[in-house]
Amino acid sequence: MKKRGLAVLLTAALAVSMFAGCGSGSGSGGGKENIRLMVWSPSEDQSKDSGEWLQTMCEKFADEHPEWDITFVYGVADEASAAGQVAQDAEASADVFMYANDTLTTMTDANALAKFGGKYREEIESTNSEEVIASLTKDGELYGVPFTTNTWFMYYDKSVFSEEDIKNLDTMLEKGVVSFPLTNSWYLPAFYIGNGCTLFGDGTDESKGVDFGGDKAVEVTNYLIDLEKNPNFRIDADGSGIAGLRDGSISAIFSGSWDANAVKEALGDNMGIAALPTFTLNGEEKQMMAYAGSKAIGVNPNCDDMVAAVELAVYLGSAEAQRAHYELRNVIPCNTELLEEEAISGDPLVMAQNNTFNYTSILQPFVSKMNNCWTPVENMGKGIRNGSVTHDNAAEQTESMNEAMNSGGI
Repeated sequence: MKKRGLAVLLTAALAVSMFAGCGSGSGSGGGKENIRLMVWSPSEDQSKDSGEWLQTMCEKFADEHPEWDITFVYGVADEASAAGQVAQDAEASADVFMYANDTLTTMTDANALAKFGGKYREEIESTNSEEVIASLTKDGELYGVPFTTNTWFMYYDKSVFSEEDIKNLDTMLEKGVVSFPLTNSWYLPAFYIGNGCTLFGDGTDESKGVDFGGDKAVEVTNYLIDLEKNPNFRIDADGSGIAGLRDGSISAIFSGSWDANAVKEALGDNMGIAALPTFTLNGEEKQMMAYAGSKAIGVNPNCDDMVAAVELAVYLGSAEAQRAHYELRNVIPCNTELLEEEAISGDPLVMAQNNTFNYTSILQPFVSKMNNCWTPVENMGKGIRNGSVTHDNAAEQTESMNEAMNSGGI
């Protein structure tokens, strides 16, 4: 039997529900097979405010499998932190869990993430775009069931900016106050990538390293120094952007679908949503380029009931489950069949996320050396904010960032 310890993430009491499925049998009666599945998801997926999405989907899954007498054990782990826990102690972790694709390598390096093949891979590939599949594929193997794309875009006040204004960041800065997470290393590379900087070739070849150096990078650093000093620019940190939307001191921010409800509360009918604008560098328009990836349902290769775990993962990433996720929590679906439905495809939030994912983003690298890139970029943003990075030392500071990204990240 597989060892079952209490994972660090499961600090809250575990909720246990047993589903006997259809038929008159219970427990091991009626020829049913006893199945136990530990499932992790973010707390929001299990709250009453979200209609207890996870529990509801698991109940429906059990109803569709009367051959199994399933006991579900629910635990809380968000997509960003689940990978670390699974990689650290796979045998004490969930059988099925949600994870962000940029943590994939953490788990595969620890042999803690199951591959999807055969009919399951065919089903997943038939209902997702090539770009989404690529975000979960390593060395030709598929490691999860995608349930949403993961990127960021722009929210803006339609009473301040026109549809023409929002095409260019510098035009927007002439009309209203724009807030951007300058010190956040998930956002800041958008400017460098927009001017030709690269990471690991196409994002998968560690041997090619990071190219955030040379004139193209220095030009961006100088642009950002001027951007920070613009009287209509604010650095977004710790929720200040949404607070500014609420009190009217800020008219545009950059974030993702997770902030849609808060922005709607702040702007009401004036809420606008759009893919990323261009910015003007040395008289030329450059396209801001976000990191993009996906979130997926993963399966622990150490689980006792592998078939049931894989079937559940596929179901939690199915069109039915994604539709419920979208309706209950505004989680943007990636299932291609759902995205063809007018009610979903016409949603400005869906349009902005998909347009960013498809046209104004690069696939966020999930090679191991990507871990060296976060701190140097964050330090660049902080240096621009506090004034230690200036036009006089921009070239030197940019080269230091590039060297750190190609070494230990310090």
